[in-house]
Amino acid sequence: MNRIFLDVHALQTVPPSNLNRDDTGAPKTAVYGGVPRARVSSQAWKRAIRTYFKDEHLLDPSELGVRTKKVVELLADRITALDPSVAQETALTLADKTIRAAGIKTEVPRRKVDQAKKDAGPLPAPESKYLVFLSSRQLDGLARHALQGAADITAFLKTKENKARARELADSRHSVDIALFGRMVADVADINVDAAVQVAHALSVHRVDNESDYYTAVDDENRDEETGAGMIGTVDFNSATLYRYAALGVHQLAANLGQGLREEEPRTEPVRRAVEAFVHAFVSSLPTGKINTFGHHTQPDAVVVRLRTTRPISYVAAFEDPVRSNGGHLREAADRLAAYAADVERAYGDPETTLTWVLRVGPATLKLAELGTEAGTQRELAASVARAVAERLEKPA
Repeated sequence: MNRIFLDVHALQTVPPSNLNRDDTGAPKTAVYGGVPRARVSSQAWKRAIRTYFKDEHLLDPSELGVRTKKVVELLADRITALDPSVAQETALTLADKTIRAAGIKTEVPRRKVDQAKKDAGPLPAPESKYLVFLSSRQLDGLARHALQGAADITAFLKTKENKARARELADSRHSVDIALFGRMVADVADINVDAAVQVAHALSVHRVDNESDYYTAVDDENRDEETGAGMIGTVDFNSATLYRYAALGVHQLAANLGQGLREEEPRTEPVRRAVEAFVHAFVSSLPTGKINTFGHHTQPDAVVVRLRTTRPISYVAAFEDPVRSNGGHLREAADRLAAYAADVERAYGDPETTLTWVLRVGPATLKLAELGTEAGTQRELAASVARAVAERLEKPA
């Protein structure tokens, strides 16, 4: 299969906010170009993208996965859903043994054992020792497998074929989010999934210094003679115009998804659907750290998407020299991005095979329109990119 990459670039201005906190509660930062910048980690934005898939119904639930330590409870629920006659305690036993047969270690956390003894209650369900990412279809397959051996699950899973089948079920029919963001299973390296997407840490295009907000809260029941605040505190924040970037290896995504999620559809259809959902979610998702405090609901001011066969290229170097404020940062950032992107593509790009789309808002981003085909709306952008990806995949290698 041909190597196909999708580069997604975005400029997004965010008002006072604390999207992604460090261990002290302050917004994350990084030094770039010799000055401090606002930073939002890739993990925070990937989590926001995965949540957006579900909240906005961009994909069917069967195409999504769950990342949890409570995989035994989750599988037990699937077992009882398939066969309501199975008691919950039996379902937990079936689920635990099946998960172990797939190579994933489980245990009852010590703190939960101690709490159960203290409460004189039943022993809680085992948990995996780490977060396990499984697709909805993998859980369904494991549940059916467990029910096949329900009469004597220990003997059933002792056979080489049935144990191997459990591992196979955990490593096939991947969900879109697993195919995009990958999966690492510490104890079973052979069922790891290489991520198709690389998400950069978002960086401000300019210097940023964190600020601190001192606040007080008044007790509603205070009498007139009771002066003073019921609570005093501080919260750190900053505001920034961010450069965001992600690179999607379409060929890796296609390999991870394997066969179509529905037997009757063309082999490129699941990839087209996944790409459309990813572009849509990358553009509009937003980390929700301290969102009730700051209400930082913004959309990107500009998005540039490039479909290429050469390796991915970030344009972050356009902002290595930090943008200086001249009544704002966006116009200068957009102008720089347009100029730098054109220079990079002239030097390293392949105009014969590269396609470009631009989605932008307002006059400050006008120069970016010169880079490619303008999309009128976010949905048009995502749909156009996804169609072009499917067409590329259908071409012979």
